[in-house]
Amino acid sequence: MSKKKLFAAFSEEEEAKYAKKAEEQYDPETVRASNRKWKNYSAEKKQAVLDEGNQVYVDMIAAMPQGADSPEAQACVERWRAHMDYFWTPNLEQLVGLATMYGQSPDFKANFDAMHPDLAGFMREAVTIYVTDQR
Repeated sequence: MSKKKLFAAFSEEEEAKYAKKAEEQYDPETVRASNRKWKNYSAEKKQAVLDEGNQVYVDMIAAMPQGADSPEAQACVERWRAHMDYFWTPNLEQLVGLATMYGQSPDFKANFDAMHPDLAGFMREAVTIYVTDQR
């Protein structure tokens, strides 16, 4: 897979839609704090964060043949977990919830399917293994 952009920043309208939905499902203050954090980044920082996240997914796709419990996949999960700190610091349950949402939310699933049709499920499996190993 090329290193082309896999995910692009959400438009302001998409950000607002996802923020509203997230506030209804999760702790509203956590969602607002995450949105404030993102909005305070410069355009250059936002692009660097997106590029880093895209690289994690490229590397995760490359690790898929080794299996979700492989050192390669688990290293990608650790990088993905650290990458979340740009937005908020999720606990272990939230990591699993986020990875699960990737395969259940039509919008997120479409993005993951565009990268690789098995990526969302693989992420969920790899993250579940990671979280189990952290306990």
